[in-house]
Amino acid sequence: MARAADGRSPGRRARRFAAACAAALTLFTAAPAMALPSGGNIRPAADATATAEYPVVLTIEAVTPQVAAQNGTVSISGHVTNGGKSAIKGAHAAVRKPVSSKPLQRRSELQSVATRNAPGGADGVELDSPQYALPELKPGESQPYTLSVAVSDLGLSDSGVYELAVDAWGATAENPHDRALGIARTFLPYSQGGTEAQPTKITTLWPLVHAPVLAAQTVSDNDQTVPVLRDDSLAAEFAPGGRLYELVDTGSKLTGLTWVVDPDLLDTAFAMTNKLYRVQKPGTDPGKPARDDNTVPGTGSAAAAAWLEKLRAAVAKQGSQVVALPYADPDLASIAHNGADLTGMGTALNKAATAGRLTVEGRLSVDTRSDVAWPYQGYLDQQIAGVARQAGSGLVLVNGASMPEPDAVNYTPTAVRPIGNGQNALVADDTVSSLFQKDLTSPKDQTEATQRFLAETYTITHEQPQNQRGLLVMPPRELSAATAKVLAGALQAATDKWLTPVKLDALAQSAPDPKSNTALPSPADYPTQARATELSAADLSGTDKIQQDLDVLMRVLTLPQRVRGPFSAAMVRSLSTEWRAQGPAGDTYREGVTKYLKELTGAVKVPPKTVVTLAGNTGQLQVSVKNDLSQTVTNLKLKLTSTQPNRLNVSQPEELVIPAAQSVTLRFQAEAHNNGPVTMTAQLWTTGPNPQKYGEPQTFRVEVTSVTNGVLYVFAGAGVLLLLAALRFVRQRKRRGGQPHEDGDQPVGDGPATDGTGGAAATEPEAPAEGPGNSPENGLEDGPAEESGGDGPVQTPRASSPDGRDRAAGDEKVGP
Repeated sequence: MARAADGRSPGRRARRFAAACAAALTLFTAAPAMALPSGGNIRPAADATATAEYPVVLTIEAVTPQVAAQNGTVSISGHVTNGGKSAIKGAHAAVRKPVSSKPLQRRSELQSVATRNAPGGADGVELDSPQYALPELKPGESQPYTLSVAVSDLGLSDSGVYELAVDAWGATAENPHDRALGIARTFLPYSQGGTEAQPTKITTLWPLVHAPVLAAQTVSDNDQTVPVLRDDSLAAEFAPGGRLYELVDTGSKLTGLTWVVDPDLLDTAFAMTNKLYRVQKPGTDPGKPARDDNTVPGTGSAAAAAWLEKLRAAVAKQGSQVVALPYADPDLASIAHNGADLTGMGTALNKAATAGRLTVEGRLSVDTRSDVAWPYQGYLDQQIAGVARQAGSGLVLVNGASMPEPDAVNYTPTAVRPIGNGQNALVADDTVSSLFQKDLTSPKDQTEATQRFLAETYTITHEQPQNQRGLLVMPPRELSAATAKVLAGALQAATDKWLTPVKLDALAQSAPDPKSNTALPSPADYPTQARATELSAADLSGTDKIQQDLDVLMRVLTLPQRVRGPFSAAMVRSLSTEWRAQGPAGDTYREGVTKYLKELTGAVKVPPKTVVTLAGNTGQLQVSVKNDLSQTVTNLKLKLTSTQPNRLNVSQPEELVIPAAQSVTLRFQAEAHNNGPVTMTAQLWTTGPNPQKYGEPQTFRVEVTSVTNGVLYVFAGAGVLLLLAALRFVRQRKRRGGQPHEDGDQPVGDGPATDGTGGAAATEPEAPAEGPGNSPENGLEDGPAEESGGDGPVQTPRASSPDGRDRAAGDEKVGP
């Protein structure tokens, strides 16, 4: 075959000439490119796949330098993989020269390049040098390549962003003709220096969040309270190499960073610095109290302490800012859509905001901003904005997909937008933010994200060079360590060139663009996929009830601080946005909090009994109340209610105080009018304003005996006999002139004591002192009722007998 002087066949040169002509034709016939609005649903191109026509898959895994300079050299490396069904022979990889020496002017042009698939004339013309000769590649085989090209050979004329493409050219066994077998594309910013564009202000959110791990349970060790965690996952995350460690380490090297911190994470880290902290064993019922047999010692104390110190140093860096999320990062969207009518949700959000600010300031020793709302993934609608406003959030962080720009706006406006009712939104650029939504672990993905970020931000800055604007970058809450490093590297590559990092406040204070979109979407426009992961109305109602039940428990405790703090925090943790990605774990957490609160409330109770006998028409009903808590309870009263008060009624309730780990017995004066069974309900109530039922009611049966018509006849007969005896006695005294009888004067009724109904009075057995830990369950009495001379209940502390049984309550026993 005849060859040209440059070493290529005439056929190859002809094909290249045709490709160049096609590229030129494309330039003249293509419609004018329109700028895509910032915040549109733009995504990077999908990974290339092999086809029968283009069997080679190329990747670009490194571009050095990331920004080309005049008279410099650019090195590109990656892999060539045979994704076809036959061997590839005589192939090579080469760099394509851009089809035009003019840079890409619009963001829409960047998107067009990123979404191309097959090689085409718009990708430019392959350079004769450099080329990388590829060995024969069998199906599935891969070969690395590296190409270094002089910037002057690329024909770049002006500063700007250019397409940078590498193709593979060769033949296959199925098609022996030389042709393009595959292509990879990226972007190359080119700077000649001396630009007069105003640098874009860029604010980058740096989230530090984690799914809640602190449990509501605590354990006591001597004089201190020991925290309990549901797992020890944070021990690895706080250690070098862990996600949270690497986020702090990477962020500490950046300037103008905005740290977005969940206060609950800081509290958890602080709790872990207690070397005695415990972790629930796998499979442990999360609603049971924490004990040594269902927990194990934690392992992350040293790592947590070191991480907190490292974070304090990082956030104290000049130019940085800390935004405190509401405590435990409650899910605003779920509450707005499924729980806005629950009265406790607003209270919970307000408390979470206050607790969030105090916690972050206390743990990090820095000033914070706490009036910032960040709904799930930044999606916003009218309902979410309303809930955020009610919670005191004047600034909302918004995904650009929720507030896209009008088509008439052919540039990227600044991020700040007034949205009404005194609120502002900071709208993140959707294209830029989406580059960092996944875990960028492969060199290909890292290079693709970095070069696209540089291209997008350079183009934004030069859309209107003299109109300085502000850009918000919103990575995901669960930002990975690898992705954080890519984002940090991209920021550093553009800083002091066309980007100026600023903290959140500086961006929020920028003047809004009057042409930007300020309309809030309706709830119907909320993304379906995001709505599918929301906390349900049942989840929120259950959490709301936790607060109601907690309020009732707080009214009876003498040391409420032992319970209020852990449970209030646990309730808000039940609403955490982080459960979106861990739905089953969130369900388990909420269930555990509910069950544990119910167990604590149920520790103060009327133990169940079935039958009490009232032997007579009056007497006492004895009812015991037990306190299994480790603190005294007060502000309680016990009320007995008869279902048939015309047959059996009891005296009014009175308040009671029950020492820790003890029981008391109340005696209610009862009056019966008929024999037979009567159902009685024992219910604890709180005292004070707005009394509430406390715990579950207990019902039992009272068997009334010895109240018959015969008793009345006996009473009448006894009265007649007494009268006759008195008359006889008077007559005898008169006959004797007032002298006593020879047998003396005997008082009436002298003899054994009675209970007033003809029966013997019941006596209460003496009970020995009760000690903590082996307290028996005292309940409704099964023996005869006791007479009382008082008008109301009598309260008697009761303890167990040496064998662990309460004789007055029956043979029931509490404890293991």
